[in-house]
Amino acid sequence: MLVTLEGIDGTGKSTLHEALKEKLADLTPVFTREPGSTWVGDAVRRAVAEQIDPVTEATLFVADHAAHLATVIRPALSNKKLVISDRYSDSRFAYQSVTLNGVIPDPEGWLRAMHNGWSIVPDKTFLLAIPVDDALTRLAGKSDREHFERREVLEKVQDRYLAFARMEPSRFVVVDALLEKEEIACFVAEAIRFTLQSSQSHRRL
Repeated sequence: MLVTLEGIDGTGKSTLHEALKEKLADLTPVFTREPGSTWVGDAVRRAVAEQIDPVTEATLFVADHAAHLATVIRPALSNKKLVISDRYSDSRFAYQSVTLNGVIPDPEGWLRAMHNGWSIVPDKTFLLAIPVDDALTRLAGKSDREHFERREVLEKVQDRYLAFARMEPSRFVVVDALLEKEEIACFVAEAIRFTLQSSQSHRRL
């Protein structure tokens, strides 16, 4: 089963990812992230830091996703492992559709078309949602702010995420990121266990 954690910067998504390592340790999940699980992720981080052409940046993110699937996701799923990824393809559809707006026609459609036929849709996606002002407050002390971490970008990205959740309510679970970290971690951990058990029961029928 593939579970993904999504949300704008400042929602506590990566903190949740770390907390789940302890709370779900008995299930021995594979914990991974995008970008960064392959050497292509290094190129993505460099592209982001240098703020290069947004089309180049977007295609590097897609390349990292392809390498991630080939080297981490598919092998783990083939071995019947639970996989939990900090960011996945929805990050691309949300963030890059904003940064490519005005650069190419229908950026989200273009990005989704590049994933058609070979990517894997997550079984469950937990979307951490937070008022953008609160996200910016959390990011205020960060020294290496990326160009994605601006109010006008984060507002549009969160709007895209929430639109995705409305389009796929059976996959997305929207989580209030203003709740206490422990409460969020317990809720998501239990929801993952429930989803996994339901999936296993369905396969036995």
